[in-house]
Amino acid sequence: MMGSILYCGDTELNSAASYLAGLMTAWGWSFHYIPSHQGIKQTDVEQPWSLLIISDYPHYQFNDACQQIALSHIEKGSGLLMIGGWESFHGHGGNWDRTLLGSVLPVEIQASDDRVNFDQSAWFSPNTVHPITTGLPWQSHPPAIGGMNRVVAKANATTLLSANTFSIHAPMPDAGAGGPTWSFTHSHTYPALVVGEHGQGRTAAFMSDVAPHWVGGFVDWGLPRVTAEAIGGVPIEVGSHYAQFWRQLLEWTGRLSHV
Repeated sequence: MMGSILYCGDTELNSAASYLAGLMTAWGWSFHYIPSHQGIKQTDVEQPWSLLIISDYPHYQFNDACQQIALSHIEKGSGLLMIGGWESFHGHGGNWDRTLLGSVLPVEIQASDDRVNFDQSAWFSPNTVHPITTGLPWQSHPPAIGGMNRVVAKANATTLLSANTFSIHAPMPDAGAGGPTWSFTHSHTYPALVVGEHGQGRTAAFMSDVAPHWVGGFVDWGLPRVTAEAIGGVPIEVGSHYAQFWRQLLEWTGRLSHV
């Protein structure tokens, strides 16, 4: 049986959490879900789990005593993944900087609002070959996102994906066939997926979201379409590359490859 997963945040199962919860349900994975408005209890973290997922879950819902227990599991081999959002990293109410779990992520979290919204999208590009990113068409069909949290990768961490922004200019309607064409000028590069280790556990930080709106076109990346629905959730329909990415990210971080 798949190792246990503790999934915290993304509002509720009938809201943003329906995406990741729906996919895990379709894969036959076992997980315990805690909505964003509900605080962590000691009984939630006492039992060792393979992977802890924190996504749009404010730090004050995860008290220091429970963070210390979670940290001990990570040191012994459990995985930790934080997914971006308004209540992730620092965000707008996440405030994970200067917390026990925030300190072991492979990125430095800012002490002020770190949200970035892209009015012309940002495109993912891979930086190195890795089990999380393998088998996906990053070069031939790069996906785009609409926003993310801005962080700095730690010196001993590995940045697997970058988000690239461009200044995009469209031709004038009267330019004609021989007139100016579309132009793309690279503007900025941000770390989008960073991985590392703490003790015997693996850690990962994905700075964009798993669900709209920041996830942008990434949620529709790939054909055929994948449909899923978690118990207590709502139906979702996503791209197959998007689903494959999340499966590989969760499998690697939580060492969930062996069913």
